[in-house]
Amino acid sequence: MFLYLLYFFIVLILIQFVYYIGVFSKFSFAKPEVIKAKNIPVSVIVCAKNEEENIKQYIPILAQQDYPTFELVLIDDASSDETLEVFEAFEQQYPNIRLVKVKNNEAFWGNKKYALTLGIKAAKYEHLLFTDADCFPLTKDWITNMSAHFDRDKKIVLGYGGYIKIANSFLNKIIRYETVLTAIQYFSWAKIGKPYMGIGRNLAYKREVFFDVNGFIDHIQVRSGDDDLFVNQAANKENTTIAYAPESFTYSEPKKTYKDWFNQKRRHITTAEHYKISDQIQLGVFYCTQLLFLVVGIILLAFQYQWIIVASIIAFRYLFTWISFGLGAKKLNEKDIIYWYPVLEIWLIFMQINIFITNIFSKPVHWK
Repeated sequence: MFLYLLYFFIVLILIQFVYYIGVFSKFSFAKPEVIKAKNIPVSVIVCAKNEEENIKQYIPILAQQDYPTFELVLIDDASSDETLEVFEAFEQQYPNIRLVKVKNNEAFWGNKKYALTLGIKAAKYEHLLFTDADCFPLTKDWITNMSAHFDRDKKIVLGYGGYIKIANSFLNKIIRYETVLTAIQYFSWAKIGKPYMGIGRNLAYKREVFFDVNGFIDHIQVRSGDDDLFVNQAANKENTTIAYAPESFTYSEPKKTYKDWFNQKRRHITTAEHYKISDQIQLGVFYCTQLLFLVVGIILLAFQYQWIIVASIIAFRYLFTWISFGLGAKKLNEKDIIYWYPVLEIWLIFMQINIFITNIFSKPVHWK
């Protein structure tokens, strides 16, 4: 029995090797980006619902981007706080702001996709750049770096949306580790011609792509997924590229409590259930091999079966995963979490089990 378990353990390691070295290395080992500005007109779109405090802080950063021709489309999604009033004040202050007011629609009540659709239709320019109301770019060159990747063929640009670092917070390290791992995955699969997701905190595409797939209509009943489900449907090898220069990054405030972050991840996981079957399989295999690696490894070591061989295999696995993940994290300016990698990986694996089980018995709450 233990012999077969050892063989199974080796197969798990080989599958992980394919992921980390065969796939993730496409991003982790990639050369730094060389940006050549195109200065094409861009509509930056921000959808907000009850975000008055965030937009007071971050909208001026977006409105003052160093870019020759752009507008800022601000969508108020039927907010019950002072979001609309703050937007109207900014509209008076900045001439490049276009305001879209969304009223509750009985058929689409509380659906962010409905509000975004109105904003996309109202946008003046064909090239659209999206971020969230609680996000901000670190530099004034964000639009320049994201829009530089558009060309005749590339009509979808996947960007990185990180989280602000909080000193001495293990939760913050977990959040940033999970964000970096996710980014390495979707960047790498996009580089090998199989894009499967993007994030609304930093995403760009041409409006024609949106209308080619009839917008969000195929998944309008799913409350979340205005970013990843759209990319999963519309992106392909020919029309998708990635942006990973530090100047293209956006950042947002991370969750401060485990409960808030846990509920956020519950929503994200339910959205992945609507991905293409092939993408669900590749994500499922990756997670299962991570979990089974821990379980089988612990069993073999507990019974001291060929423990020298097993320990050597485990060391080899952590060597190649640490190198691949570490180089990717370094590209995304998240070097400090590299040192915590084994602990963060194990903690996240078991947290994901908890999320899966919780989602079986209750549905998460979506757009506010």
